[in-house]
Amino acid sequence: MFASSAETDPSDPTPADRRRWAQYLADERAEAATYRSLAERREGDERQILEELCAAEKRHEQHWLRLLDGEPDRMPKASMRTRTTAWLASHFGSIFTLALAQLAEARSPYDTDPHASPRMRADEKVHHEVVRGLAARSRRRLSGTFRAAVFGANDGLVSNLALVMGIGATGVSGTFVLFSGIAGLLAGALSMGAGEFVSVKSQRELLESTEPSDYAHAGLPDLDLDANELALVYRTRGLSAEEAEKKARGVVGAAQAGNMPAPRTGPVSYEVVGSAWRAALSSFLLFSGGAIIPVLPWIFGLSGVVAVVVALVLVGIALLATGAMVGLLSGASPLPRALRQLAIGFGAAAVTYALGLLFGVSVA
Repeated sequence: MFASSAETDPSDPTPADRRRWAQYLADERAEAATYRSLAERREGDERQILEELCAAEKRHEQHWLRLLDGEPDRMPKASMRTRTTAWLASHFGSIFTLALAQLAEARSPYDTDPHASPRMRADEKVHHEVVRGLAARSRRRLSGTFRAAVFGANDGLVSNLALVMGIGATGVSGTFVLFSGIAGLLAGALSMGAGEFVSVKSQRELLESTEPSDYAHAGLPDLDLDANELALVYRTRGLSAEEAEKKARGVVGAAQAGNMPAPRTGPVSYEVVGSAWRAALSSFLLFSGGAIIPVLPWIFGLSGVVAVVVALVLVGIALLATGAMVGLLSGASPLPRALRQLAIGFGAAAVTYALGLLFGVSVA
């Protein structure tokens, strides 16, 4: 914790104060560059929001420049996290960048620094919510396909690792383990792809069946203005009895006067659910990509304990990567999610390996 503002006079800063202010300056400039790069890859409202965030970081930059009385003699590099976010923004401009920016805004050091103004502290909290909102938009756009892809990859990794560990522990030949792994890959990938297609298709059909329709549209001019059930339709959609009656009278009156409401056109778009075919294909491919990793040692001719150890190392790296990706995209710290994925995968493999040892001989 830094000293209180009464003990830290900006007019007489210590060398440590100046170094800290210079670091803040470098980080603010890198964050401004991040938002500027992201804005260049966006259009419309999102572009304007990111440009305004960039301008806010510039205001913070001026604050530290005033305290430093101009450019410092030795300008430090921005923090590794900030530089990584800026690099991603300039090269990709993806949701990963927004997720990293969300994490960065949530860890502002200004809350405990007496030289940061109250307005800057408030700005950082607001920036976190703004970036969270932008990241949420991107998550909604890819949620269906991304969910299928990530779960497909993890299922492939865990299920096929458990399979080859269990089979390998029984003491069978490496060829038998290899073909068991390939069979598990194909069976699991086909099952995952078909399951995702049915799941997403069913969700879309369920949502479509609950959408308000124009089934009664053509009959509006023939309804009795004083005695009709159109008001009941609006009540089922959430309006009160009084509001529904008023709306029904307005719609029927307009239709009888020749002002028919325009019918709805085009299919309903469900971004959150996503495309059934995209979800199925991504699930099939990602399950296959995950499931092939545990089999790689046997594909390249390894066997016995060496193959088991190599498979564990390869799958461990992949589980850490997918877990960290999920954590990052959810706006949380990636390390706990990565370790959780690793524990789940290795836990499943340990169970099947123990069963293989129990019912088999030993690893050949």
